[in-house]
Amino acid sequence: MAKDMTLLWVTGSPPCWRVMIALEEKNLQGYNQKLLSFDKMEHKSQQVLDINPRGQIPTFKHGDNVINESYAACFYLESQFKSQGTKLIPDGPAEQALMYQRMFEGLTFYEKLNVVIYYSFDWFVPEGERHESALKRNKEALVTELRLWEGYLQKLGSGSYLAGPSFTLADVVVFPTVGTVFRFGLSPERYPKLGEYHNLLKERPSIRASWPPHWLESPKGLDTLKDI
Repeated sequence: MAKDMTLLWVTGSPPCWRVMIALEEKNLQGYNQKLLSFDKMEHKSQQVLDINPRGQIPTFKHGDNVINESYAACFYLESQFKSQGTKLIPDGPAEQALMYQRMFEGLTFYEKLNVVIYYSFDWFVPEGERHESALKRNKEALVTELRLWEGYLQKLGSGSYLAGPSFTLADVVVFPTVGTVFRFGLSPERYPKLGEYHNLLKERPSIRASWPPHWLESPKGLDTLKDI
């Protein structure tokens, strides 16, 4: 099954990481994969454009089926391989509702993180066009978002996943964002519940197996978020 799958990805990209975690959880190791480079603009290569005309990563194909949006790919893998590996959508309506809620809130979390990270460098906004007032506003919005997630985890209690006692699709898609905030210097002392959640999941086999290679090569991250 996995031999019919192809994933084109970039190290450190949360959307790519989501799909890789889902593949690991569904015991779909051995798929065809190619590590690309944003710096070399390989996401705009013909190989990617043939599968993903948006020229974005991840680019994922199973047989003749193309699913490039990371959330869609994760849902697809759970749907197609429901009885294999980890069951990622709980049966209980309350836990399922919470899972869907946290999954899609995760998109807002990722967006608010990106705005701060990308604004801090010249990836999206050239240095001459950056303004301290905008950076301050973006950071304040991220703080509000982080406090929301801190509160969610506080309410669930120690040792919980995002939707309750079971690891679900919510964790598959949101953990890469959590991993990224700590990679960029977020203080676990200031956000202890997020720190606890990060520690709970970072040694999970699916997450360990898909950990961004360049993070392994350079364990020390950046300090962009140290004052957040």
